[in-house]
Amino acid sequence: MGEETLQIRNGRLVDPANRVDGRLDLFVAGGRVAAIGQPPPGFTAQRVIDAAGMIVCPGLVDLSARLGAIEPELAAAVAGGVTSLACPPDSKPPLDEPGLVERLVRRSDTVGLARVYPIGALTEQLAGERLAEMNGLARAGCIAFSQAKRAIVDTQLLLRAMQYAATFGYAVRLRPQDDFLARDGVAHDGEVASRLGLTGIPVVAEGIATATALQLAVHTGVRLHLSRLSSAAAIALVRAARDGGMPVSCDVAVHHLHLSEMDIGFFDSNARFDPPLRSASDRDALRSAVADGVAAICSDHTPVDADGKQLPFAEALPGASALELLLPLTLLWAAQSRLPLLSALARITADPAAILGIAAGSLGVGEAADLCIFDPDESWRVTPEALRSQGKHTPYLGYELSGRVHLTLVGGRVVFEG
Repeated sequence: MGEETLQIRNGRLVDPANRVDGRLDLFVAGGRVAAIGQPPPGFTAQRVIDAAGMIVCPGLVDLSARLGAIEPELAAAVAGGVTSLACPPDSKPPLDEPGLVERLVRRSDTVGLARVYPIGALTEQLAGERLAEMNGLARAGCIAFSQAKRAIVDTQLLLRAMQYAATFGYAVRLRPQDDFLARDGVAHDGEVASRLGLTGIPVVAEGIATATALQLAVHTGVRLHLSRLSSAAAIALVRAARDGGMPVSCDVAVHHLHLSEMDIGFFDSNARFDPPLRSASDRDALRSAVADGVAAICSDHTPVDADGKQLPFAEALPGASALELLLPLTLLWAAQSRLPLLSALARITADPAAILGIAAGSLGVGEAADLCIFDPDESWRVTPEALRSQGKHTPYLGYELSGRVHLTLVGGRVVFEG
């Protein structure tokens, strides 16, 4: 915890959790927000940070970021203003044993940058055959359980997993996709895949799995979160469920807010994702769902090295680096959607924190001083050299984006200053 007392002055404080948007000074002491507006009695700042022309907001909360090598990826996180991130269980090896989770927590604590919240495996080795020891994983630090990208084909086992999780109050996160319908698919089953001769993944693969997950969640009462939805059909199902009073939540990867199947171009492996980039109408439905607050935004950060990308499209590994792009791409979407900054930042701060059930994404007095200071108008070019992640691959290479992080605090301690 940071012991330095700080005054952040002259910035525009935007805190969606507390509906604050104004030019207010913020005071930090003992690693926490000590006051807003006026200093607390007897306060003396050991450091004064001038945030004139910048936005001061809660540190970003990322619902899905794979780490690989912990140090460079957490460095990328704080360089992007991300102070809390959830780590899916499909690491190598999968997070299906308490010792592995404890090691991840210990290593991330030692690095001392962004806070890491592990998601435990629902089944051993993510094989979808036997339930993992959820209680032990929860004691080790897991805050939810998931199969990551791998489906549980046996719906009876999925039912039991949800029943077990519901009994103990654990949340279950699923990335809905029917394995049989998606078999061998590498792109959206549409015009581009047909033209390029790629095996397609039909939208119905996501729709069927979403409907199944929702039905099982209603039956079991489990807290369900659907990760990285990619289709209008799945979003419609979630909207209907929420309208019916079901407390289901979901998120959308930031790539899917901007890109469509057309961005594959001529076999660009940087645009290979799982789930795949869908049609323009699917992308527009995702944008509307995020604007309406139905879905939060995640980075789906998946660092892939050159060996994994410099292959024919169908053989390349899916995913891209995105921790440092989450903020500027969210700002770009908000500007294009004419959405107030308060609402846009909620999708990457307060909303994901509420989904994860963690104390983050808020700058209320007494809260941990996890915050980000960025210049919304400063542009920068996305190049491999500009990314701190070990993964240098993203479909946005060469893009000029606005929104540059200048300072990130975790627990009142400066962990990034650029």
